[in-house]
Amino acid sequence: MKTLFIGGIKSGKSRLAEAYMLELTGSEKPYYLATTEFIDEEMQARIDIHRQRRSELFITIEEPVKLFDTLQQCRGPVLIECVSMWLNNLLYHLVPETAILQELEAVMQLPCELVLVHNEVGLGVIPDNPLARRFVDLSGKAAQIMGSHCEQVFFCSAGLTLQMKG
Repeated sequence: MKTLFIGGIKSGKSRLAEAYMLELTGSEKPYYLATTEFIDEEMQARIDIHRQRRSELFITIEEPVKLFDTLQQCRGPVLIECVSMWLNNLLYHLVPETAILQELEAVMQLPCELVLVHNEVGLGVIPDNPLARRFVDLSGKAAQIMGSHCEQVFFCSAGLTLQMKG
């Protein structure tokens, strides 16, 4: 089964996805695929909070770019936190949009249990620069791919979920 948690920044989606995954797996220790690559002081603080929260509950893999290859090596349920950062990383490394979306399609075809976390960035104003607009467009296309392949989709806001699918 594949499940998507989508919402704005600080909506609670990561915490909710982690709790969902732990409930789903019971005594089995799931994988936690962390994708953040760019670290400044503020991002490091966010990462530290996530690391503390998941502590010994997950098998953590930190991989910012090679999502498909990494998932093929996992032998159990995987929480991907987060797809938005993975998209950001690939744009930074100048990976073409078609290649990014093809890899995401391939990821969604894998026969493994996935819980995906993704930022909803399309609810605000249209960004004032081409790169930000490209990211918003790519993020929306990625969300549509994930939404179509996931059996369950939860929209997160204010620490709560609204089930959209499933």
